Amino acid sequence: MNTVLEIERPIIELEKKIEELRALAKSEDVNIAKEIRVLEEKLDDMKRRIYSNLTPWQRVLFARHPNRPYTLDYIRRLFVDFTPLHGDRAFADDRAIIAGIGYFHGCSILVIGHQKGRNLEENIMRNFGCAHPEGYRKAIRVMKIAEKMNIPIVVFIDTPGAYPGIGAEERGQAHAIAENLRDMFDIKTPIIVYVIGEGGSGGALGVGIGDRICVLENAYYSVISPEGCASILWKSSDNMAEIAPKAAEVLKLTAKDLLEFRIIDEVVPEPLGGAHNDWDGMADILKQSLKRNLQDLTSLSTNQLLENRFKKFRSMGAHIIEE
Repeated sequence: MNTVLEIERPIIELEKKIEELRALAKSEDVNIAKEIRVLEEKLDDMKRRIYSNLTPWQRVLFARHPNRPYTLDYIRRLFVDFTPLHGDRAFADDRAIIAGIGYFHGCSILVIGHQKGRNLEENIMRNFGCAHPEGYRKAIRVMKIAEKMNIPIVVFIDTPGAYPGIGAEERGQAHAIAENLRDMFDIKTPIIVYVIGEGGSGGALGVGIGDRICVLENAYYSVISPEGCASILWKSSDNMAEIAPKAAEVLKLTAKDLLEFRIIDEVVPEPLGGAHNDWDGMADILKQSLKRNLQDLTSLSTNQLLENRFKKFRSMGAHIIEE
């Protein structure tokens, strides 16, 4: 799949022109190196100008980009000998949630993450990255295994939200998420959370209680999607192309906004052009971030770890006390 966003079209067109000139120079044996160099400099300037001035809505589109790396793509690049773990021991194995143990720089790590599909068949199998209750129950089950084994936990969040279907509600969707929120505060091992794409509402928060909350530069983390917010605020789904960007602006859902509000701990920069244009480069940046956070957290005692985790979330938000 080769999806191009409207904002990227001028870049793609210039890249094609440069490739055509390179092919011409090779086939006709002509020296147009100077012309190519000028266009390459123009391309670099264009990329920096476009990618450094993205609006919140454009970052939402980047977060949803179908070419963006997903949890399994990062697992293959960051962890060695990954062994998947399946099932919630109650109902089924939710394919929207990946879980397993791998090695990072020689240390055992439990990895959990939402997984989307690359085509319609995969998305149906993965439920478009929207977990059922059994997915959240699987997540907390394997977290407790990690706690017993005293190994750190890394979570990759990338979901529009928890699955809202009747079956999920009948099997206790809200209860499963609530239990995870409660139990994750007591997990006695470091938890590092990365929002790698979409961070939608309780679907994200259900596995999102961590000692470090990190959001990729072009990911978002929000209580509701821009479209959902827009339909509520403007009481209409008409002209969604116009009102969704406005909602994205007022939601303050970008990594930069979240860091300013102290909701998250770190903005993870992406390669120029976004993670969807450089999977390996993005994985290398994540590797450095993960290594640093693991070093910081594994040096803490269990009591200090749990106390810091509680204080972190307890201090979020503004409090007005009226006498």
